[in-house]
Amino acid sequence: MTGWTEPQFTARLILRDGTVLEGFGIGAVGQAAGEVCFNTAMTGYQEILTDPSYAGQIITFTFPHIGNVGANDEDIETVDMDGAPGARGCVIRADITDPSNYRAVSHLDAWLKARGIIGISGIDTRALTALIRETGMPDAVIAYSPDGKFDDAAIKAELDAFPGLEGLDLADTVTTAKTHGWDQTSWQWGTGFGANDDAPMHIVAIDYGAKRNILRLLADQGARVTVVNAHTSAEDILALNPDGIFLSNGPGDPAATGEYAVPIIQKLVESGKPVFGICLGHQLLAIALGARTVKMHQGHHGANHPVKDFTTDKVEIVSMNHGFAVDTNSLPEGVEETHKSLFDGTNCGLRLADKPVFSVQHHPEASPGPQDSHYLFRRFINLVREQKGMEPVAEFDKAG
Repeated sequence: MTGWTEPQFTARLILRDGTVLEGFGIGAVGQAAGEVCFNTAMTGYQEILTDPSYAGQIITFTFPHIGNVGANDEDIETVDMDGAPGARGCVIRADITDPSNYRAVSHLDAWLKARGIIGISGIDTRALTALIRETGMPDAVIAYSPDGKFDDAAIKAELDAFPGLEGLDLADTVTTAKTHGWDQTSWQWGTGFGANDDAPMHIVAIDYGAKRNILRLLADQGARVTVVNAHTSAEDILALNPDGIFLSNGPGDPAATGEYAVPIIQKLVESGKPVFGICLGHQLLAIALGARTVKMHQGHHGANHPVKDFTTDKVEIVSMNHGFAVDTNSLPEGVEETHKSLFDGTNCGLRLADKPVFSVQHHPEASPGPQDSHYLFRRFINLVREQKGMEPVAEFDKAG
């Protein structure tokens, strides 16, 4: 009988309080600081890891089997491939198995390396999730060294230099560098992605870290989409003659991004054009209308969150990814709450009583997650169609 040999750990997750979790490195070699959150989705790890809203964060996956369907070039949500990669790191429980899906073109480990994302496996993710629920989302450094040797001084310096997400503008690191068009439509079984060749409406999307599937769903509704940088002035946006304006998702503290984004949004609201915001776009719109945002204890990250739409009295299951929320009690007169989380009662939507302006906190485009909220894109397009004198489309399909 052979003796037991202590495993050679090649990765560490070092929390701000000094807690050190050891495991086995995957993905890129190196170290990176970020805020540790947990995501409860059972599918869609590639979409999650490329969502720009996760910039500055290290994602702990609560589902134990991450990587078993491999990776491909179609499930990337980052629009600007030259920008930040999204998540700074990932934490998983089990070793990555070989891919077992017909759409896989690479192993997750190789894909993480190519994206520059550092990962660690072999971690008790249940215990880490419980810690986050009890104490909040900690700042940490994730480090991978193939020989198991770490520069503790350099790791401490990197952690000390990380300011945390509160007060941090990260939209500026993920927004598009230049204005560009978008015409790709949703993926269909057997045919893949399509293109919108007939676009009677023009939507300008302000990119604070937009996901591809949001732009696809706008294109699905017959919109020609123009994507602009987060700093683009209201005058330049209106000069593009949009029929509607979209405020995208994105990372970081909305109050920090709001320092330059809010004055722009206020002018766009005053223009009378239809405005639709998602996630960070929702938070920025709320601030522009006179509300405030707050840092959440553990945030909402997953694909199984129940939300009630007060405008239809229906409950939908949605995808979420945010660590800040709009304070419902701060909504001023004339701003109506339209959606609410049934997990903790936080605000998930608002609309203006006297203008075609609304937004939601959750991610109606999913990717990953359920498609219960796709109707919100039709709701937005109907506001555009109304202004153009066009017939409305059905907000819900027959199943809805």
